[in-house]
Amino acid sequence: MDEAWLGIDLGTQGVRALLVTADGRVPGSGSAPLTRGRREGVRHEQDPGEWWTAVGTACRAALAGARVRVAGVAVCGTSGTVLLTDDAGRPVSPALMYDDGRAAAEAGRLRSAGLAVQDTWALPKARWLVGAHGLGRVAHQPDVITARLVGHPVPSDSSHALKTAYDLRREAWPDLTGLPAGVLPEVVRPGTRLGEVCPAAAETTGIPAGTPVVAGMTDGCAAQIAAGALREGAWNSVLGTTLVLKGAAAQPVSDPAGVVYNHRAPDGSWLPGGASSVGAGVLTARFPGADPAALDARAAAFEPSTAVAYPLVSPGERFPFRAPRATSLLLGDPESDADLWAALLQGVAFTERLCLDYLHHLGAPLDGTLAVTGGGARSAYWTQLRADVLGRPLRVPARTEPALGMAALAAYGTGAGPTLAAVAEGMVRTGTTVEPRPGRTARFTEPYARLVGELEARGWLPHPVAAHARARL
Repeated sequence: MDEAWLGIDLGTQGVRALLVTADGRVPGSGSAPLTRGRREGVRHEQDPGEWWTAVGTACRAALAGARVRVAGVAVCGTSGTVLLTDDAGRPVSPALMYDDGRAAAEAGRLRSAGLAVQDTWALPKARWLVGAHGLGRVAHQPDVITARLVGHPVPSDSSHALKTAYDLRREAWPDLTGLPAGVLPEVVRPGTRLGEVCPAAAETTGIPAGTPVVAGMTDGCAAQIAAGALREGAWNSVLGTTLVLKGAAAQPVSDPAGVVYNHRAPDGSWLPGGASSVGAGVLTARFPGADPAALDARAAAFEPSTAVAYPLVSPGERFPFRAPRATSLLLGDPESDADLWAALLQGVAFTERLCLDYLHHLGAPLDGTLAVTGGGARSAYWTQLRADVLGRPLRVPARTEPALGMAALAAYGTGAGPTLAAVAEGMVRTGTTVEPRPGRTARFTEPYARLVGELEARGWLPHPVAAHARARL
């Protein structure tokens, strides 16, 4: 039988499993919803027990009837999601999700001690959990699943450990975490073999016992792998509930403000990027039950919209600037629902442009391809609008799933190719390239400049960054 690798993506709203061959064929896929989450104000929790149940459902669906040999499996999760477990790897606390904001005070204390962390990063949340639930072992979202797969606790991967302040240069934990000895996990590079699927996990998931389990990466990095954006200067923009940009560089991109962080690829190169709190989640919040395609068609009459939006999904911004007290803004009065929809779509695209302007300000390499993935990339109109606002071509891979990236990482980790980039490029199917329409970019210059000015006036966007963005117009 042909070989295939299984990628598992632990998303905010569900679990996705994808079985992929070396040439990009998909013999099977499966998914399962996550319904027991709790979101109230800055609080955002999930039940870790539900993750394992959903993984079992998604994997069994992906493997049903697939006539391939499963050669490896890897798991990605949401960056910054953290919980406590006992010594056996069983959860003893709820999971604080990537945007849970209850640990802001802990983050402030860590910054005062000299650690560059953001309010929603995993380390301050781990300290908050220890204070609220007592001692336990810190685990990241995929650690719970990989431990269940192999039958015992396993190391974290350095990608998920980044927001727990793991030092990727030294490949060691810092001295200033404020956590007791033995609470933080051992850490390995992504692609490291963690063990093999145990019989109990095989019974739940359908993955054959003995299948190698490989250390994964965050969902943003997984989407970057799935986009094939691993050559220096290439970037992937993931538009889902929120917006994440990930690129490839020979050296880490230095950012004194701590807005841009650098993951480390399995080969030791660097994957700089950042995660915004702006994204498609605002559309479902403002227009529950709406038909996106119908509103897209009507929004085309408002280019630009009569209003300018900065559409935060939740309070506080992380990238392209750090402003814990930032709130959504809407400048002007939209004349209709279609006009408001247009303002929100354009506001996300303006944020994306500002992210790229900020990366340019820091000296990041930006001369490669720009791929777009995530749920937002399924909207042909929105993708065209983003190309127009950015003034550059956008490459849309045939499949835009983090689970595909994890399948590629599992293949690399089990020796299927010399480099992760080579393995990913073999698996990624070419999709379409969307070119900016002539004259359209200029239409959005004034509203973009207006938004930059407003963000600067509110004290959220630093003046040098705003000036750089205006200079690039």
